[in-house]
Amino acid sequence: MPQPPIPVSADESIPARQTDIPWRLKQMLDILVYEEKQRPAGEAGPCLEYLLQHKVLETLGTLGKAEYPPGMRQQVLLFFSRVLGQVQHPLLHYLSVHRPVQGGRAAGSPASLSLPCQKLLQLSGDCLGSGTEKEEVQFAAVLCTKIKQDPTLLAYILEVSGPRASLCWWDTYGVICGGKSILNGRRAQELPASPVEEGAEHPPGTAAGSPPAEPSPPRRDSNLVTSLVGLCKSKKSRVALKARENLLLLVGLAQEAAAACLVRSSALCQLLTEHLCDLYSTVPACTDPADILALERASWRSQGDAAGDGVFPGKESLAAFFGWLDYLDELVMGAQPVVADAITEAVEEKFFQGILRPQLLQMTPLAASHPVPSRSELAVLSATATLTGTVRQIRAPPLLHRLVLFLLGPDRHPETPGDAPHPLRTQLIDRCNHLSDEISLASLRLFEELLRKPHEHVARSLALRNLEARGYLQRGPPVPDDHGPPEPDPDEDGLDLEEDPYFTDGFPDAGFGTAKKPQPESAPLGKGQVSEVVSSFLCLVPEEAKTSSCMEEGGYDTYVHDALGMVQACRASAAPWGWPTAPRPLDACHPEVTFYEGHFLKVLFDRMTRILDQPYSLNLQVTSVLSLLAAFPHPHLHEYLLDPYLNLAPGCRSLFSVLVRVIGDLMQRLQRVPHFRAKLLLVRRQLMGLVPGE
Repeated sequence: MPQPPIPVSADESIPARQTDIPWRLKQMLDILVYEEKQRPAGEAGPCLEYLLQHKVLETLGTLGKAEYPPGMRQQVLLFFSRVLGQVQHPLLHYLSVHRPVQGGRAAGSPASLSLPCQKLLQLSGDCLGSGTEKEEVQFAAVLCTKIKQDPTLLAYILEVSGPRASLCWWDTYGVICGGKSILNGRRAQELPASPVEEGAEHPPGTAAGSPPAEPSPPRRDSNLVTSLVGLCKSKKSRVALKARENLLLLVGLAQEAAAACLVRSSALCQLLTEHLCDLYSTVPACTDPADILALERASWRSQGDAAGDGVFPGKESLAAFFGWLDYLDELVMGAQPVVADAITEAVEEKFFQGILRPQLLQMTPLAASHPVPSRSELAVLSATATLTGTVRQIRAPPLLHRLVLFLLGPDRHPETPGDAPHPLRTQLIDRCNHLSDEISLASLRLFEELLRKPHEHVARSLALRNLEARGYLQRGPPVPDDHGPPEPDPDEDGLDLEEDPYFTDGFPDAGFGTAKKPQPESAPLGKGQVSEVVSSFLCLVPEEAKTSSCMEEGGYDTYVHDALGMVQACRASAAPWGWPTAPRPLDACHPEVTFYEGHFLKVLFDRMTRILDQPYSLNLQVTSVLSLLAAFPHPHLHEYLLDPYLNLAPGCRSLFSVLVRVIGDLMQRLQRVPHFRAKLLLVRRQLMGLVPGE
């Protein structure tokens, strides 16, 4: 036979759940629910009126905060959650319900909902790992549901703290403990005042003048927001997930006044951003950049799952950082615009400008003679890799817009050589041509990730701004070369590069076999012309350097499949941008200065000219970025990057002309290397892992 519950007054050290307190609280709840069912909708019964008028809920909040008896906080949180969830009457609109949830009021102050000093919410999220996290998040979830139903409540629940209330402590103590104060009909005025007041009578078992211990005040005024953000950090995945879901509900309130209140009356943005910065600081500085880039895209719903196998040091910290970043991204996407703008502004100020910018602007040594990267190079590599992961993680348009402008600046006018209005953009592009191949590779990956984002300013800033006037085209008749064609080198074994039909740089009148050059004002290329353009690029490679036909599995089908997917993705991203379908008419183009391809394309073209001397991985990355640029459906990009028939203006170069120079260099090397094709085929098989390397 189970033992009867112990009265709380017998021994104040006995946990509340082992006393009759839970039973009496359940009785109170059952009475309130039953009474409500017996009365017309919206009408408060005498029991509910008594509960409100005699500050019963207020006193429960004080007892829970004081943990008197031990475990009382858990019981009070459960009771409040059940009362607010099961009683349909709008309790939060009443003063004495709002006061224990939100705080007390000073004696003599007007009975309004603008009440200070939260009690129960001050307890939530203050101490991670507490035994009441489950009850705390349940209580916060009920409040969020009520606020969702009536957004006007948010302004009152987020009130800042103020003077404490005068509580009728003995009223509720008698109800809970079975005492005779209320049950005998004594009026509240005849009972002792709250024990938290100075000089008030104290609860049984405590010394006179020693009020129940209260936790130290939090760093910020505690409210529903601080409670939810604190619970979002819980090590208990279910608690953290439920807290994050309810915070999403809170920031998604459609009412603009409620959204403005959430930004103005809480530390939401600061708390979210500070936690992001704290998580970023926990990522070990020695984390391999390759491991950072290899980490799969994190999800805020799968807390801790990405770090379960612990493949490399720092993976858990990285997963936590990217998971929280993904959550901020989700918040911004689902938030009311006022809240979304406030969160993105805080992220830019604290994280982008405050942390990432100093790291990314860190100078690196120009020498690259050491095979092992220096400490400063490793720091730059790690910061660049983390930034690449950050770009990959962000999807919310407001946050993506801030990130793009942070990295590239807002300028949209054509560039001029040596112009650097945005130092960070200049630094990042310069690193694509760094003497350290590792830094160049990491920087190129960053720009490839940027180009994959659905934001028009990326392509505009990096390339299109310099192509608008089509200054790369020859406007008048070709300027004749006064010096005539250069004399062939007798040491070239009869190879005359100038007679190569594809070596057109500097020879605008040169033809391409039987292909006829389209005029600059022509419409977009048709199928036949596209085939001719493709053939022109393919014919650049001499037969001695072609090895695909000798490979058992060259990966051609996979390449075509991936390329098609890339083109389709670029077209889908650019669909809302309103790009033209035909080049801008030349008579409407008025280039003011000599054509300059821009910093980014200049670096890419310079890299392409050295393709024969660079590591294979770096060449792949350069061509990958150029391919991505060429996949965008803008006529100027297609014309400049893909049209081999352009009449280039003096001093200008295009992708095709750069490749012609590279092939010319390759042809000269072919003559000097015996059995070149066999050696090239062996190297290719080694790179593909078909044969072991030396």
